[in-house]
Amino acid sequence: MDDELWALIEPLLPPWPERSPGPRPVSDRRCLQGVRFVLYNDIAWQLLPLEMGFGSGQTCWRRLDRWQKAGVFDQLHRVLLAELNAAGKLVLTSARKRGRRHRSVAGRPAEDGQQAPPDL
Repeated sequence: MDDELWALIEPLLPPWPERSPGPRPVSDRRCLQGVRFVLYNDIAWQLLPLEMGFGSGQTCWRRLDRWQKAGVFDQLHRVLLAELNAAGKLVLTSARKRGRRHRSVAGRPAEDGQQAPPDL
């Protein structure tokens, strides 16, 4: 993970307690790299190789769970969208067809013969 991306992510992560019991935790950056490795390679958490330095699969999974509960990924999504928008690289489009009078039930053709997308 490059430094520029990490600079966006790091401020969103919840801080560690000053006096947490046990050994010094694996850095958040290394854990995030472990999470990315597991997800990218579609392997089970327990198969994350310790020699890669990301911590154990259980450590990475717990950190991911902690971040998810803290809303880190929702915040990151907003930050990345703002970055793309500021760079002029964000294009928003609408999937709605103007002028359609009737919506169809998912799986049934709309009145104009087009297949309507399911409601999201």
